[in-house]
Amino acid sequence: MGRVLTVLAVAAIGAGIWYVFQCCDAPQVPKLDLDEWWGPKDLKGRTDASIRPFHVKFDEALIQDLKSRLKNHRPFTPPLEGIGFEYGFNSKTIETWIQYWAEKYNFTAREKFLNQFPQFKTNIQGLDIHFIRVTPQVPQGFKVVPILLMHGWPGSVREFYEAIPFLTQQRPGYDFAFEVIVPSLPGYGFSDGAVRPGLAAPQTAVIFRNLMHRLGFKKFYVQGGDWGALIASSISTLFPNEVLGHHTNMAVVQTNCNYLKLFIGSIFPSLVVDPSLADRMYPLSNFISYVLEEFGYFHLQATKPDTVGTALNDSPAGLLAYIVEKFSTWTRLDHKKKLDGGLEFRFTKDQLIDNLMLYWAPKSITTSMRFYAENMSDKTRNMKLEQIKTPVPTWALQAKHELFYQPPSFLKVKYTNLLNTTVLDDGGHFLAFELPQIFAEDVFKAVKAFREFHVKKNKTEL
Repeated sequence: MGRVLTVLAVAAIGAGIWYVFQCCDAPQVPKLDLDEWWGPKDLKGRTDASIRPFHVKFDEALIQDLKSRLKNHRPFTPPLEGIGFEYGFNSKTIETWIQYWAEKYNFTAREKFLNQFPQFKTNIQGLDIHFIRVTPQVPQGFKVVPILLMHGWPGSVREFYEAIPFLTQQRPGYDFAFEVIVPSLPGYGFSDGAVRPGLAAPQTAVIFRNLMHRLGFKKFYVQGGDWGALIASSISTLFPNEVLGHHTNMAVVQTNCNYLKLFIGSIFPSLVVDPSLADRMYPLSNFISYVLEEFGYFHLQATKPDTVGTALNDSPAGLLAYIVEKFSTWTRLDHKKKLDGGLEFRFTKDQLIDNLMLYWAPKSITTSMRFYAENMSDKTRNMKLEQIKTPVPTWALQAKHELFYQPPSFLKVKYTNLLNTTVLDDGGHFLAFELPQIFAEDVFKAVKAFREFHVKKNKTEL
């Protein structure tokens, strides 16, 4: 009997080793059409490729219609006794937000605020892409380096407004500052959405790479969180010779190898994660419960974005509840137990309503949610970009309350030149928005390391 058990154990270990090697085999980098057309077919070949100035404008008709909808909403169902945000946005609390948006949000002043940075539009592959571009004023001999910052859902370019001044100013100990390019994702904010299916993160990576080329940057740095993290990773995978460095504040590598390690760690955590950080991953039952409780929105948007979008595009109160609730639980999960959702723990009402306006004014909520369906499609998943290694130097900034945490051993499965991970004891999902100075400091540190990496590499190759 003992011999049989030994044979079975050896077989099981052998099967596990075989599985690890099999699941770590990387597919080939896919060849995407760099000119794939996403706009109306009848405009192909006839679009304006110039770079045009753009200004955010909340016209009077839009404002009056919005105020009317906010003031004339139907009565909300009262919340259950003793409940904060556990069931979603508390319907008593939302009244204060609706009143503020309708009566105290200064549309003229906020419009001026949103226009403080130079903004533009240019047509890329049939879509008008909106972007912010800020060039620093620095002394002669001081290096200016380009960085592409990318947001996700339910965020917008608004997430970076507080961080941009930190990134575009001289900083002690550094001989460079950033020229910052912040585009609205296709279908988000003031960027056009695709008119046909298929525009997911890899295709967005192509669009943003083409945008950087149009702006004169053949090589550049990338940074992203949420969907922006996936797009930044996609650019690094598809165009490794053009990306000088990759900084991410949502570092996640979803491969079969890592899933296997995750489950092994549920039995022996010390094998996969530093004991001081084990509570960010385990017990696994907590993580599974968290996903089941908090990711219903993901399934809806990946399957029926147009149905949900119909309601949210018609009701500003509904849009507020649906979007702003994420700034509660994704900042700190325990905020769901608070009557006010802890929303003003890190944000002001003006900040979060600014972000809402970038969905309401351009009517972009439906097209933004379609991005989930495109990224979950068979076409996108079959590219297996997550399994393709990239040599681009990479740096991860990991907030205490980010939605997911993975240790360096997981990240190195894909990012072979992972230079560092900065592990914070604070911050959540919207890190550039929450802690802009800490975010900017880490980006500077990362890019300094990227530049040193390339100097060393070039010397080695010589």
